Amino acid sequence: MYVVRDIFRLQFGHYKDVKALLKEVQGKDFIPNAKSMRMLTDFTGDSYRLVFEAEFDSLASYEKGLQSGMGEKDWQKWYEQFKKHVISSYREILKTEI
Repeated sequence: MYVVRDIFRLQFGHYKDVKALLKEVQGKDFIPNAKSMRMLTDFTGDSYRLVFEAEFDSLASYEKGLQSGMGEKDWQKWYEQFKKHVISSYREILKTEI
C-alpha cells in the first residue's frame, strides 16, 4: 500500500476561497483509483498548508488515477482556479510496511 500526500502552501488569507473550491469538487472522482482520500489542514508554521492524502494499492494504480483524473477538462478547469491560491507545493510518496 502507498500513501501519496500532495502538500500545498496557500497564500495568506486564501483558505476560505480554497475551501469553497474544495466544496465544488466533493463527490467528483478526479483520482478514481484511490482506495481512500482525505484532506488535512495545518494552520501552523510558515503559512497555511493544505494536504491531500490518498492511498493506493500500487504505484501503477496511482499513475493510472493521475492519467485518467487529470486528463478531464473539468479537473483542468478547477485546477486553474485552485493554483491561483498556492505559493508552493510538493509531493510525498510513502510505502506502508505494516
